[in-house]
Amino acid sequence: MPFVLLPLATLALAAWVTWLAIHYAIRRRLVDLPGERRSHQVTTPRGGGVGIVASQVFACSVLAFLYPAYAFALPVFAAGLLLVAGIGWWDDHRPLPALPRLGVHLLASLMLGGVVLVATGDPLKAAFCAFLAVSLINIWNFMDGINGLAASQAALVGIGVAVLLPWPLGVAGAVLAAGCLGFLPFNFPRARIFMGDVGSGALGYLVAGLLALGMCTTVLAPPLWLVLPSVFLVDAGFTLLARILKGERWMQPHTQHLYQRFVKRGRSHAIVTVMYASLTLSGVAFTVFFSSLPLGWGWAGGLGWGAALAAAWGFLRIGLFNKDDD
Repeated sequence: MPFVLLPLATLALAAWVTWLAIHYAIRRRLVDLPGERRSHQVTTPRGGGVGIVASQVFACSVLAFLYPAYAFALPVFAAGLLLVAGIGWWDDHRPLPALPRLGVHLLASLMLGGVVLVATGDPLKAAFCAFLAVSLINIWNFMDGINGLAASQAALVGIGVAVLLPWPLGVAGAVLAAGCLGFLPFNFPRARIFMGDVGSGALGYLVAGLLALGMCTTVLAPPLWLVLPSVFLVDAGFTLLARILKGERWMQPHTQHLYQRFVKRGRSHAIVTVMYASLTLSGVAFTVFFSSLPLGWGWAGGLGWGAALAAAWGFLRIGLFNKDDD
């Protein structure tokens, strides 16, 4: 029963809290203004990601009650989620320097790593999951720049995890997808509200939690799990590397990600979001197929997918976009 009712309740709660967030943001004048380094053209309320966060904390509470074996892991994970969302909520209201935000992100990521360490006794896996968490928190923040992109990508990762994990573990992916689907009608194809840092960072942390769950409970090769968020990993990672190599101030806002370049070239937000979603759906299907093969094939498949995606990123950046787009 909870396998059906919990995702539905999560979706409904996310939608309701997002609706409330719109009215709160308008009343508090919590808005994003158009600008040279932004991809939207109209003033839009922000902070709607609080709906996703509320739905996921609710789901963690219900699952911890239903499954006492996870009574330690889920509250600690939810506490880390609230830390990431809380510092994002603060930043949405009153912009903070990078260092305090990074400190909170590191603390939450170490909490996730601690959960992995207690569950597996493997310090290397715990360290990797903590590093993955702090990376994805910031990657989702970097990639949250057009309507529907960040939430749809997280939803697809959740669907992939729901398919790959045995149930009841797979319900974790289902509730993340449901929370994102509750938010998306307010953000895509037309944005009545943006998710803000409260939502983007939280989504990165939630995705990291799902991937850590998969790595701790299955024998699939880690590169195969990383196929699920690989579209964001490649676009954000290689764009950041390119900016560092060019000597640019990489922490400053910019419009050099491929999704931003597509928009600058005249593609609509909806078209670009659907393009990215289609590629991620292909990655989900790829991962499901390779999950049925021996472990070595999983390593080869995951690494091969990443290499192909990186090559495609390089081709698009060098071959299709002019330097004056920067």
